[in-house]
Amino acid sequence: MDRMRAVRVTEIGEADVLKTANVPVPKPGSGEVLVRVAYAGINFADVWMRRGAIGAAMPVPFTPGLEAAGIVEALGEGTVGVKVGDRVTYCIIPGAYAEYQTVHASQLIPLPRDIGFDTAAAAILQGLTAHYLVHEEYPIAPGTDVLVHAAAGGMGLLLIQWLKHMGARVIGTVSSAEKAAIARETGADDVIVYTEQDFATEAMALTGGRGVDYIIDGVGQTTFLKNLDAVRVRGTICIFGHSSGPAEPFAPFLLMPKSITLAGGMMHNFLQTREDLLRRAADVFQGLREGWLKVRIDRAYPLEQAAEAHRRLDSRGSVGKLLLDLCV
Repeated sequence: MDRMRAVRVTEIGEADVLKTANVPVPKPGSGEVLVRVAYAGINFADVWMRRGAIGAAMPVPFTPGLEAAGIVEALGEGTVGVKVGDRVTYCIIPGAYAEYQTVHASQLIPLPRDIGFDTAAAAILQGLTAHYLVHEEYPIAPGTDVLVHAAAGGMGLLLIQWLKHMGARVIGTVSSAEKAAIARETGADDVIVYTEQDFATEAMALTGGRGVDYIIDGVGQTTFLKNLDAVRVRGTICIFGHSSGPAEPFAPFLLMPKSITLAGGMMHNFLQTREDLLRRAADVFQGLREGWLKVRIDRAYPLEQAAEAHRRLDSRGSVGKLLLDLCV
């Protein structure tokens, strides 16, 4: 096969710019493999990519998508440590919305036989992100009060489970009663419907006026400043995404009255070596295997419906992870 289906963005814009095209199958270079993609994950980073947002812009035309799972189809010259037919997953590599993708062998994660392709594509990027957020940015201990924004999204649901596994008390924020029920079922101790309640006021009330120890924020613009009111004295806020848009600039002295620590999270900074990648991935797979970590897949769309999938993500209608199914 020398041609494949792929989603191509030829102009920056809203979901309608995602078009399926027939393009050449890429050739793996030295040290690379060609992966036949089974499932690709859909993330807010893909939305910002197609919108040309600062920090996510790519030259057009391009194929979006940052995570996938599939089978090694061919090897480039000099590629070692992997063979044709291997089951693999990977992330932070643009171009996953396609039937085939070239990936450097050093970026591949071997996929155990007991982990499905759909589960891997739904879990790997957000699972690795959750791993550093709960192990590196703040010392989680039994009883730690943690506020998780967007708690019913794919990322939020993984964070709830991992934090509860570590003994933390989890307070989630969501946009609807339906999502609140999902967050509670997943293990959140308390859930705040931010469209009906002021989350900072509620967080203070739920902690007896003390404030939460740690806030994990992937929302950004609509949540950031109120985080300063919700966190405790000498607490920590970690910003790892901006699904509502980048937070507005603020005066750093606002951190001083409560001696707040503000951290930024970017996953590639926590995957500096292959050992880091494999160690964190092994922990994700172990959680899935033991059953305390579960992936909720909201919906899997065929490749041709990528625009519809993005509209669902944009509308905050999804509960859990959205995927593209390349097997159909």
